[in-house]
Amino acid sequence: MKTSLALGKPITGWLALAALAIFNLQPSTALAQGTASTPNAIPAATAASLAIPSGMALIPAGAFTMGDSLDGTRAATPPISVTVSAFYMDTNLVSYSQWQAVYNWATKHGYGFDHAGAGKAANHPVQNVDWYDVVKWCNARSQQSGKTPVYYTDAGMTQVYTNGEVSPSVNWSAKGYRLPTEVEWEKAARGGLSGLRFPWGNTISERLANYCEFTGIYDWGQTGYNPAFTNGGYPYTSPVGSFAPNGYGLYDMAGNVEEWCWDWYGTPYAGGTDPRGPASGSYRVLRGGYWNNYGFTCRTAQRYNSHPTDFFNYFGFRSVLPSGQ
Repeated sequence: MKTSLALGKPITGWLALAALAIFNLQPSTALAQGTASTPNAIPAATAASLAIPSGMALIPAGAFTMGDSLDGTRAATPPISVTVSAFYMDTNLVSYSQWQAVYNWATKHGYGFDHAGAGKAANHPVQNVDWYDVVKWCNARSQQSGKTPVYYTDAGMTQVYTNGEVSPSVNWSAKGYRLPTEVEWEKAARGGLSGLRFPWGNTISERLANYCEFTGIYDWGQTGYNPAFTNGGYPYTSPVGSFAPNGYGLYDMAGNVEEWCWDWYGTPYAGGTDPRGPASGSYRVLRGGYWNNYGFTCRTAQRYNSHPTDFFNYFGFRSVLPSGQ
């Protein structure tokens, strides 16, 4: 059963963000409260010069304040300064078509999954995937694209994790795809901003995310589901990239589907540089809110946890890569 324990001189252009990453600096841009972030699509020439992998965005290195400084969210307090190395993240949630392309390759190359995944349409996020399956999928994505897998079933990192339900060993220096750590996810979701509830400001509306509005709790607009994604009936996911991106060029960092992270769930936060969560636990972390829940669940600091075998129609994910490739 899913459990919620949580009741928390401007930089312009991608060359500027790249320079920040190189020199380990932090942007200090602050957007107007309640307004969408300025789209930051990376020009093709810029992406090529920075060697940013296709479909991904550069998340610059540096320190940021993780946690809730506004609402006293128990599971997200006290706020703590954490330093994160630069990395790349999928600009979009893994879509159903993307999931299927890797899944079909994987099942022909020795991989076994407990769930085939689902999706409203090809360009909607994949749903109904558990933690073990998305970790194996990341390994398959790596091997399919000629990269070194990250997850293994042995401490010696010789047996690639392809089947079963195990807590894998991780080769953090490998250049393959993996799930973001919880710290990486929150750094990315904030988009270079600090101390705000959402990736764009302190209020939320249906023009900014796919979720269930409830006027009076950080929302403005009418109460109810986003009418663009109900078709006159029960609500559902939205196509990936349907709303404006955050300051790092990432879409759907609030709403649509919750996103699996690497970490075992634990409190309080771990500080330092590139923390990776507790060494063991019972539940894995999910972040981001989803299409069938209220705006407060979409806050950047909001934390959820669920057993790694759980799979629901509001669970999805995205992958990351280490920088410099």
